[in-house]
Amino acid sequence: QHGFYTQRAESNRISLVPVAPNRGLILDRKGRVLADNYSAYTLEITRARTADLDATLADLGRLIEITPGQLRRFRRLLAESHEFETVPLKSKLTDEEVAIVAAQRYRLPGVEVKARLFRNYRAGPGMAHVVGFIGRINDRDLMRLRERNLEQNYRGSVHIGKTGLEQSYESLLHGRTGFDQMETDAGGRAVRVLSRIPPVPGKDMRLHLDLDLQEVAEAAFGDYLGGLVALDPNTGGVLALVSKPGFDPNLFVDGIDPETWKQLNESPERPMVNRVLRGIYPPGSTIKPLMALAGLELGVRTPADSFVDPGYFSLPNSRHRFRDWKREGHGVVDLRRSISQSCDIYYYRLAVDLGIDRMRDYLAQFGLGDKTGIDLEGESSGLLPSRDWKRRRWNKPWYPGETVIAGIGQGYHLTTPLQLAAMTAILANGGKQVEPRLVAALREPLGESWQPLPGKVRRQVAIRPENLDVVREGMLDVMRPGGTAARSAAGAPYTIAGKTGTAQVVGIKQGATYDEKRLARQHRDHALFIAYAPAENPTIVIAVMVENGGSGSGTAAPIARAVLDYHLTGKRPETVKLEGSDAAD
Repeated sequence: QHGFYTQRAESNRISLVPVAPNRGLILDRKGRVLADNYSAYTLEITRARTADLDATLADLGRLIEITPGQLRRFRRLLAESHEFETVPLKSKLTDEEVAIVAAQRYRLPGVEVKARLFRNYRAGPGMAHVVGFIGRINDRDLMRLRERNLEQNYRGSVHIGKTGLEQSYESLLHGRTGFDQMETDAGGRAVRVLSRIPPVPGKDMRLHLDLDLQEVAEAAFGDYLGGLVALDPNTGGVLALVSKPGFDPNLFVDGIDPETWKQLNESPERPMVNRVLRGIYPPGSTIKPLMALAGLELGVRTPADSFVDPGYFSLPNSRHRFRDWKREGHGVVDLRRSISQSCDIYYYRLAVDLGIDRMRDYLAQFGLGDKTGIDLEGESSGLLPSRDWKRRRWNKPWYPGETVIAGIGQGYHLTTPLQLAAMTAILANGGKQVEPRLVAALREPLGESWQPLPGKVRRQVAIRPENLDVVREGMLDVMRPGGTAARSAAGAPYTIAGKTGTAQVVGIKQGATYDEKRLARQHRDHALFIAYAPAENPTIVIAVMVENGGSGSGTAAPIARAVLDYHLTGKRPETVKLEGSDAAD
């Protein structure tokens, strides 16, 4: 059986060693690095080749410092790994530690020092929800790789994208694994490389996002929590995306400590939740421009129609009063003034005249109640209620009072800040529903030229120009003297069209007055604001949501102004004055 044993001998002598590729870089629009790689030595153990694991760990602990946290992480990774896989015990070894372990390796079977690439996130917590992070490949990842016939390409790779762009663009960032054909001695140690198939690095990506604008937006929130997203209304490019608080993505690269993970996961501030994509909130008065447009487009209102606002509204044969935010009312109100003053009574009446199903169908054209299609995983669709939805969800009828409060973006209606920004982009660009996109271009490894990724228009919303003009004028009036956000536009060298909003967190009893100072922080209203600028030729739309921030005019609008100023004039604010609760929403 000469042929059989010759082949067996060759298999013992020669082995294929996978070579993991360099992961692609992630850059902002100006070419600044947000995520890159660095090489470091790692101490690793293969359980199947270790006679006594506990004794080996004790020996290593006498040679170099092994912390309790490193041991805990090793035990956790060991439980998730197969016996023949190498498991990292300690990363980023010093040259002295490498020398010590190498000198004693002869008596430590199963122990190896390997040079590995590690991901480095330079932009810190503020970019964590955009860039995301990589983590160790687990059984669930392996199952998905097998389903897509990609398992071979991940031989030798330890990490895979878990969240953010690292997850969404994993197949492009990872690259292609190479292989070395190695000659080994009787002890299994490598002697020489016989042949090589070199690995192909992952593609680099450049974002629409501006790191400077991102930093301005993050700083403008101060101590508040919330989300902000700024888009180019013509391409859908994401110029800034902030979810506060963030977290340090570098914690996950080497395997996060269980205690640190518990703190992040159980924190009441929910730093792991991307509020822009996954946070769902009542849109409040930010939908009033769309409601006004629905009234005009469906023939229920004309721009000249006026109503007297006494400060409350009641349905026929009902004594219940739906209050306006301004207790004494706004007097005579037409469509433009209803937007600039954010008159609730106008929209209570309009909602009843439209009916919940017509409202739902019209607002759906602007992407509410549906995912925007952004190139990040985990987006929420929000909720756009209707009679059928309530019947299916609760097996209950729809009540007239629910239609009333739906007219001002309360009740069952839920949106994400990203949906509000995409909605505002349609108003700004004249009817195009563009998909939000973070990645602007890709570059081949070691290449110089970038391949742009074109934007995508989902649909063209049919809007009569004369009706859109009236609504836009109302949004301009919001920012002019007398409008609910006039203070936030004061002194701006460009024109802003906007709309304030407040999303109620806890109910207020009939006849009671909302008093922010008497409520715990977590029970205060959310502050909302949407805007686009310059109004004549918009290059940026913005949506801001400040959790428990009070009013849109007092908290959310000043944050937006800081971002608009930097984007349009290059001016960085020294401080942003946030006033919390305000008379107007």
